[in-house]
Amino acid sequence: MGEFISVKDMCHTYASHEGEQVQALDHINVSIAKGEFVAIIGTNGSGKSTLAKHFNALLIPTEGECIVNGLNTLDLDHVWKIRQAVGMVFQNPDNQIVATIVEEDIAFGPENLGVEPAEIRRRVAEALKDVGMEEYRNHSPHLLSGGQKQRVAIAGVLAMRSNCLVLDEPTAMLDPQGRREVLSTVLRLHREQKITIVYITHFMEEAVAADRVIVMGQGKVVMEGTPKDVFSQVTLLKELGLDVPVAAELSYHLRQRGINIPETVITDEALVVAVCP
Repeated sequence: MGEFISVKDMCHTYASHEGEQVQALDHINVSIAKGEFVAIIGTNGSGKSTLAKHFNALLIPTEGECIVNGLNTLDLDHVWKIRQAVGMVFQNPDNQIVATIVEEDIAFGPENLGVEPAEIRRRVAEALKDVGMEEYRNHSPHLLSGGQKQRVAIAGVLAMRSNCLVLDEPTAMLDPQGRREVLSTVLRLHREQKITIVYITHFMEEAVAADRVIVMGQGKVVMEGTPKDVFSQVTLLKELGLDVPVAAELSYHLRQRGINIPETVITDEALVVAVCP
């Protein structure tokens, strides 16, 4: 698959309001392959959002390096190319909408890149289709639900022809319906278009959908592996202050009671099969 993001021995330090130096990232080593879906989880202050902002050069390392698509984020000449390659979607959908009509909002990025009008129209139509929002192209974004607004934000990234999508807690402000809409859109883009996904979340049920989970704690990577590897470590995750998917926790308690449930059971479906074979 090849490496798309490579973080080597990276630190990030900033000055607090009191003027003290705070180490938000402490010698991080992470690599993300082209076409991979990686979820990053951790409590507030663990460094997960700070790490994500290095992936499109919103932040640059204090020490070490972050290489994105072969380009070093420390080289200012590369910033524009990196931001075209890696699109960010943030927590609050209202902060990402710039136009009064959905299709104009999606066209905003390509217009700034100087893309030809006919090509912009084609990209907007394609992006709307990709996120299932064609019928809303002439709507005002502010009349949409939170989940729909996030899908418009994702469409804006797709119209820029970004080949990596970094989503920083994109469902934190949404209701369950909006959360389902956003996650299923992201999963479809990953499956059908092989887009590289970095998905930061505090909803463990969302992280289960990833190929790999990275667990952050106090600015370090404390664990990584497949969702089954990570979420079977119920005690360790609880010690880190994290939840685990309900099915993983229930399986853990059933095992404590002597019921034979495999440690790899972390989804509702797998638990049903294990309990009622």
